[in-house]
Amino acid sequence: MSRAARKPQVRAVGRWRRHLLSGFVIAGAVVVGLRAFELQVLDRAFLENESAKRAIRHVEIPANRGAIVDRNGEPLAVSAPVESLWVVPADLLNAPEHLQAVARLLDRNSAALRRELEARRDRQFYWLARHLSPAEARRITALNAPGVATSREYRRFYPAGEIPAHIVGITNIDGKGLEGVEALDQKTLAGEPGKRRVIRARDGRVVETGIEVKPARPGQDVQLTIDLRLQYLAHRELKAAVQRHGAKSGMVVVVDARSGDILAMASSPGFNPNRRNAFDRSAMRNRAMTDLFEPGSTVKPLLVAHALDRGLVDSGTRYQTGDGWMQVGRLTVQDVHAYGEVDLTRLLKKSSNVGAAKLGLEMGAEAVFAAFDRFGFGKPLYMRFPGTASGRLSFWRSWDEVELATASYGYGLSTSALQLVRAYAALANDGQLPGLRLRTDEPPMPPERVVSAEAARQVRGMLRTVISHDGTAARAAVPGFSVAGKTGTMRKVGAGGYSADRHQGLFVGMLPAENPRLVGLVLIDEPTTGGFYGGVVAAPVFSRVMQGAAHWLQLSPRAPVAPGFTTAATTEEEPRS
Repeated sequence: MSRAARKPQVRAVGRWRRHLLSGFVIAGAVVVGLRAFELQVLDRAFLENESAKRAIRHVEIPANRGAIVDRNGEPLAVSAPVESLWVVPADLLNAPEHLQAVARLLDRNSAALRRELEARRDRQFYWLARHLSPAEARRITALNAPGVATSREYRRFYPAGEIPAHIVGITNIDGKGLEGVEALDQKTLAGEPGKRRVIRARDGRVVETGIEVKPARPGQDVQLTIDLRLQYLAHRELKAAVQRHGAKSGMVVVVDARSGDILAMASSPGFNPNRRNAFDRSAMRNRAMTDLFEPGSTVKPLLVAHALDRGLVDSGTRYQTGDGWMQVGRLTVQDVHAYGEVDLTRLLKKSSNVGAAKLGLEMGAEAVFAAFDRFGFGKPLYMRFPGTASGRLSFWRSWDEVELATASYGYGLSTSALQLVRAYAALANDGQLPGLRLRTDEPPMPPERVVSAEAARQVRGMLRTVISHDGTAARAAVPGFSVAGKTGTMRKVGAGGYSADRHQGLFVGMLPAENPRLVGLVLIDEPTTGGFYGGVVAAPVFSRVMQGAAHWLQLSPRAPVAPGFTTAATTEEEPRS
């Protein structure tokens, strides 16, 4: 065949191939279009439902909350992993037989559970039960109930129960601090939750685990200055004393005189943070930090120390208390007994209100105010703790003669237990007022000199006589140790003025008296049986707590006598001052 004859045939074959290829392309486009129409129009509802069942989600990875420990590393609050149950309400409602089984395992009424879920039918997430034990969670998940799934959480546990509860505080069910150190150090303890990307079915099952987008950052531990051994002893003895004397409440504080570390701080009534639904919220108050009271006779040593330091009196100064009463304007100042002429030691030993009033009137309002002001009354403690009270000390220019006299034996001003124990720590620390701290990582505040070392030692020597066999606090004695301290018995203020039958019994002391290491305070509020004097209701608690503290801290029974330290002696019951 010639070349000219073959050309038309080749062109015909080429056109046929192009038409065939075009046909395939058009047919494919038609098929794709029809499929798209089917998926987007005819099967739209089905696909939307499938999409809802499986979705890429970010799941939160809970962070382990940091522990709270005592100064020796003993745990006070820890977190443990638990399982919590959640549900897609509509899915479980559509499976009545599973709903009844779930209700039975949760020990709940199935009808009530149905109503609860019906009210939340449109939700995609609802907590069914929180903080289940692993065994409980396994029994429920074994049902394979539609829409029911579990999530890992952390539950807070308090190994020491109510013993340090007022200090440690408590968290809510979501792990957020509500009270105490739990609230104060929420950011430090909480850490930061992480995130993980997963494909999760509508019923909660993870179909495919993705990558960890952000790892969880655990919370940091917090170490307190509290010694759990001393805290247990203080809690036990305080609770027993409140019950024994039918008291309304009470508190105990023990501090290291040199560092200002709070070693124990107990309040009664108490609460157990492991039983969230079984305590009165009013019992959660840390009374040692929040409650204010008039300090009564416990201010007398502070007044004497200031007067000695400023040269307003000396060791030979004496006051005539006569028959045990004196008139100051409209006020009658009284002692329990007639003590006649008293020196400063006997003034403190017998807790003479008349002697203290005469000392205060002689010093003048400005000097008495300066004494209390220098020992920290009416000033903030600068402690990072919720609700710490500062007390009240009105300015001296507003005082009349009556207010000056009453202030001299501890009325008309208010203080907290921490403020008062800190003031006595200054006497124990040779005149230097320490800062108090509750966390070991807080830098200690530099001490502030408030009186001379000589004046502080002189007063400590005087306060030893209060613990003698005829002193107001003979029951505060600690076998093998010298103790210095002061009692106070205050009438409480009521609607019509000071009550005749509502009292607070108080004792503040230190040991060893020659070179004190520990300072302790005990207050029993409104005792109704077995007496109400501080030497009767508070001093014995101090004795038992300090005896245990001295043993555990291995204190030397007899410390070297400090220069200028004296041991005078020779009392009876204490006046209501």
